[in-house]
Amino acid sequence: MRKMIIWLVALFCVAPVAAQNVTEAVNSITPDDLRRRIAVIADDSMRGRYTPSPELDQTAAWIGEQFRSFGLKPGGSEGTFVQRYPLKRTQLDLEASRVTVEGGPTWHLGTDTRWWQGMTGGAGVGSSVALVWGALGGTEEVATLPVDGKVVIVVVPTGTRSTGSTASAMLAAVPSAAAAIVVTGEANELWTRQLSRESRMRVSPAWRRNAVAMPVVEVKDGSIAPVLAAHGVSLAETRGEAAGALQSRELAGLSVNVKVVNALEEIVSTPNTVGILEGSDPTLKDEYIVFSAHMDHVGTSDNGSCRLVEGDGICNGADDDASGTIGVVELAEAYAMMNPRPRRSMIFLTVSGEERGLWGSQYFATNPTVPANRIVANLNADMIGRNWTDTVVVIGKEHSDLGATLNEVNARHPELNMTAIDDIWPDQGFYFRSDHYNFARRGIPILFFFTGVHDDYHRPSDELELIDVEKESRIVKLIFHVGLEVANRDERPQWNPESYAEIVRPMP
Repeated sequence: MRKMIIWLVALFCVAPVAAQNVTEAVNSITPDDLRRRIAVIADDSMRGRYTPSPELDQTAAWIGEQFRSFGLKPGGSEGTFVQRYPLKRTQLDLEASRVTVEGGPTWHLGTDTRWWQGMTGGAGVGSSVALVWGALGGTEEVATLPVDGKVVIVVVPTGTRSTGSTASAMLAAVPSAAAAIVVTGEANELWTRQLSRESRMRVSPAWRRNAVAMPVVEVKDGSIAPVLAAHGVSLAETRGEAAGALQSRELAGLSVNVKVVNALEEIVSTPNTVGILEGSDPTLKDEYIVFSAHMDHVGTSDNGSCRLVEGDGICNGADDDASGTIGVVELAEAYAMMNPRPRRSMIFLTVSGEERGLWGSQYFATNPTVPANRIVANLNADMIGRNWTDTVVVIGKEHSDLGATLNEVNARHPELNMTAIDDIWPDQGFYFRSDHYNFARRGIPILFFFTGVHDDYHRPSDELELIDVEKESRIVKLIFHVGLEVANRDERPQWNPESYAEIVRPMP
């Protein structure tokens, strides 16, 4: 009996300490802290945190110092908090780049035609020509067409919703072609704007293989229609032939030389920032939960895709995604206060390149600084500072038991006055548009916390003054409680089998 009394006294002495520990940690997430920290990375001096830029490097270094001050372990490269990944920066030589039709016109890049995708190089590609046209199913396998070593002219069918994605799918049928010309019917204003950008510096991932190896250029209907007509092909009739399988035929007597040359080609790098909080369980500390957000934005009207509006050409991205980035920083500080720490280890990851194509998260997901099979979940936050005061959309709930965990935790914390709801914009494809997607593709269950876009999206007006930091603090606290629940459970999160089969794919 005496032993039982001692055990009960110990239990009631320890339990309040543990509860106080969690309460103290979660209460460290405050509106004032969020406002103060968002102000640092959403300041004009950061010039929109473009990928790549010196200001983005400064942002990554500042976040790394925050992680260091919390006592996190460096999770980047060579004992640092920064994981750098390579980018290729190129600039076209518009004078040397051209498409020449033997016995016919010459189309210059930046004037009559534009580079679309694929490899560039100093050597010209001259060959006989094949025409590719016909129907293309949305998800069906495309048989390879017999166009080895030829320049292919790709005519996208009439009524296609997305010329770019359809042309890319059609190009998958001609991997052995020497080069490709995509025929476009773009409106004059859009075409003129595209051509004006041909001389700009381009940046692309240097670590992954190009999906399309051949050089691909784009030519307008009005330029190529007379050439095709001279060889017995009506462009209008060919474009209208949507029935039947994708097909090709050689255009006898037509020869085209495609030459795309770079004036500049160099390798640069850009950062992710990675901090690790080691778990307290001897076994589970070898498993990891990743909390992620993207620290980059769209830059300025000079160096990025930010549009000049009423004299302001800096897109500070306070909501997109300084809000999520600082949410991750706040989470790192809160969890680091706990003693004992959560059972599983935690990775706090702020990535770059999200606005350029989810580059940083793809690099980390394919080159993690911990064993890939030890990452059990990803909780991603992107744009969590605007719109409703009492609601957050959590995308991906239906794909794993993380959804049930979220619902249970949400119900246990009515004091947050925050309701987590399912995706209300499924037609906009947000599941595929932020960094969690690269973890999901690798088979890691995810939740994506998001409060939606607004009129200031990707505009200079996305400023700190418009962030509802009080609301955001409650969202970050909800993420804290969900993350703690996942970290302390015996079992790792599990996919729904149907979702796993649908979503998980090899990474390029």
